[in-house]
Amino acid sequence: MSERTLTILKPDLLAARQQGAALQQILDGGFDVVAMRQTILSREQAEAFYEVHRERPFFTDLIAFMTSGPVVVACLERENAVARLRELMGPTDSRKAPESTLRGRFGTDIQYNAVHGSDSAENAAREVSFFFPELA
Repeated sequence: MSERTLTILKPDLLAARQQGAALQQILDGGFDVVAMRQTILSREQAEAFYEVHRERPFFTDLIAFMTSGPVVVACLERENAVARLRELMGPTDSRKAPESTLRGRFGTDIQYNAVHGSDSAENAAREVSFFFPELA
């Protein structure tokens, strides 16, 4: 059964001009792009999107990082999209990610890890509608 998920190609990936290579790896992973755009997150948008992490010690640094430059947000679709994207991304800490994964290939550490992906079908629905309300 086809499922949707959200990915964000983060500022570190765009600063390295690797968004095309990352997107190609996603496409090669069997994903279809339903919607995609490049944007710069405002502080308000970033805080709303990452609200679940507000009480975590890394929240302030996360918001500063995610607003530090442009990002590419994309709604992706394929069978088992959430789980398959999580596999393709690799572990959150890029230093522990296999080189074949997006984070292993493009990330540098736990914060500068190149890419975000929804962690559940419920969060995917919320995250897709956050950036693409017309798809909700």
